[in-house]
Amino acid sequence: MTPGQRGNVDFGRRLWIVRLRDRIDGRIDIRTVAVCAALLLVTAVVAVVAVGTGDYYIPPNEVLAAVFGDSSRITEIIVMEWRFPRVVLAFLFGAALGVSGAVFQSLTRNPLGSPDIIGFATGAYTGALVVILTLGGGYYQTGAGALVGGLATAAAVYLLAYKRGVQGFRLIIVGIGVSAMLASINTWLVVKADLTEAIAAAVWGAGSLNGLGWAQVWPALAVSAVIAPCLAVLSRRLPMLEMGDDAARALGVRAERTRLMLVFLGVALIALVTAAAGPISFVALAAPQLARRLTGTSGVAMVPAACMGALLLVVSDVVAQRVFAPTQLPVGVVTVSVGGAYFVWLLAREGRKQ
Repeated sequence: MTPGQRGNVDFGRRLWIVRLRDRIDGRIDIRTVAVCAALLLVTAVVAVVAVGTGDYYIPPNEVLAAVFGDSSRITEIIVMEWRFPRVVLAFLFGAALGVSGAVFQSLTRNPLGSPDIIGFATGAYTGALVVILTLGGGYYQTGAGALVGGLATAAAVYLLAYKRGVQGFRLIIVGIGVSAMLASINTWLVVKADLTEAIAAAVWGAGSLNGLGWAQVWPALAVSAVIAPCLAVLSRRLPMLEMGDDAARALGVRAERTRLMLVFLGVALIALVTAAAGPISFVALAAPQLARRLTGTSGVAMVPAACMGALLLVVSDVVAQRVFAPTQLPVGVVTVSVGGAYFVWLLAREGRKQ
């Protein structure tokens, strides 16, 4: 592979042109790379601060020493066994939510087309809740229930919104209605459950990283490692789908098949998060749009959305742990509080466009 070449193309944006055997093999936007690097750097700084703060304060240099295996035994236990897994999960889950939001916002061509708005996250929560309250399932059973619930909800929304094709705005309206119905079902399930199970389900349903550790990190990494390459391949077809099914077919893309595969992968990411931490709202809604504004791109991109989602959830978890210490809030309380204001602003902005 020859060295990347830089040039003013695509309406003046600075790109690295990657060539393979005298053929353009890819284009890398310099601003997007810089934004992603900055987001990851800020996330890393916040992560180090998060691991070091608490009842037992650890300076940043000792946190880094513990991560690289050069510290005292007590520091290593606090960092690597107690605090670091939570930060890793916040990073992974935030990235998963950001990517899922980017997928559905691209498919619907609407910033409101987030999985937590159009009901897919609520459906995943319903599936997980049924397994927890009726079968007493563990992590993997809950994950399977969340995936089935999310896919069933996606199928219902898709079929109800289908009318000579699926229009983005119709899908969102139908999804909001289905989400409201499922929220009522979830409330009924919790009310009818045994008191102990109901309390546990209610706490888990707020979306929390409390009590999670390496036992949840490894399955999350494994699932992410399977989903990420699939999305990397399919992401090249998203801009074609955004132009409409007819244009996509003219360019050789099987529109319905590609859309269904993307929906499945997006729901799988939501199920991954829901199974371990419960429904964490509004990260999938806000991350892709915030990343798009920073990168200045015309559409939603997955990698910036993943970086922004990771930063949002890591910061939100730090706030949830430290603002009311020693009481630890569920991270979902923080994301709902901040994301709710963003959602109201976004609704008002979209309403002015109509």
